[in-house]
Amino acid sequence: MIGRIVCSKAGRDKDYFMVVVKSEGDYVYVCDGKERPLDRPKRKNIKHLQFTNTVLETDSFKTNKQLKKALAAYRDAAKFKEEP
Repeated sequence: MIGRIVCSKAGRDKDYFMVVVKSEGDYVYVCDGKERPLDRPKRKNIKHLQFTNTVLETDSFKTNKQLKKALAAYRDAAKFKEEP
């Protein structure tokens, strides 16, 4: 589950894409590299997340800058698919 891109469905970070960095039972810890850097992950209930099929390699999000870049690329690709 670590490295999976998720979209928040509830809370202040609703509709934001994030990456799972740790999992504990019914909760996961997610980061986005900006509001939630890797050294301060957000604990989220899995009921409040929508999981995608995309999993990032651990090497692709070792720093906040790499994480922001990977999420921006995913967000842009998802936005491109939605346009008619």
